[in-house]
Amino acid sequence: MIIVLQRVDGASVEISGKRMAEISRGVVLLVCAEESDTEKEVLYWGERIPELRIFPDQQDKMNISLKDAQGEVLVISQFTLASNLKKGRRPGFEGAAQPEKAKKLLELFINKLKEGGLVVKNGEFGAFMKIQLINDGPVTFILK
Repeated sequence: MIIVLQRVDGASVEISGKRMAEISRGVVLLVCAEESDTEKEVLYWGERIPELRIFPDQQDKMNISLKDAQGEVLVISQFTLASNLKKGRRPGFEGAAQPEKAKKLLELFINKLKEGGLVVKNGEFGAFMKIQLINDGPVTFILK
């Protein structure tokens, strides 16, 4: 599983000209399920992300967790994170999970985040989406 986590002051997702979801302060998670992923790995990240101390305290140090900051989450499926650009000029996506498996793992991930007490919103699996966000910091992490 590859996850790009961006701390944001706000974000939204639009599909076919319609705003589907919007969050205020929190994180955007761009998520790619890989063919080698297991439910165990998905559950690991679903439990770990709410506890990551990535928000600033009074001294501007990253000491406050997503959960403690009462941050919201916008999850976006993004198979292109598994791209291979090492040869040729067109990306290859051999590492990405097949759509049926990827959708199942993404749903498991979203449900685990919700179980952790977070407000979680998401885009639509397989749809062409337009994402707008205000990156806070910028603070961006790649989790894999």
